[in-house]
Amino acid sequence: MTAPESAMCTLMDVFGQYAKEEGKKDTLSKAEAKKLLTEQFPGLLKKAKKPEVVDKLISSLDINGDAEIDFAEFLVIVGSITCACHGRCTKK
Repeated sequence: MTAPESAMCTLMDVFGQYAKEEGKKDTLSKAEAKKLLTEQFPGLLKKAKKPEVVDKLISSLDINGDAEIDFAEFLVIVGSITCACHGRCTKK
């Protein structure tokens, strides 16, 4: 597999690991999303000084308002984080 293909498989695997913990196996509950972000993006959440900022981020992931986060919604935040990191990394 190429590096991008491997990255795609990793994203699918990580999403699936957390989504299967409760409820539907193809969506994240807010609790599953919080756990995923806390464990998989610890640097991002450490910079959030207020817990309500993290809760607001999680709520913003639910783009269609169905109280669940599907894979496409998950990819939006991963893409946003990646873009933000890319901007910082290329400036250094």
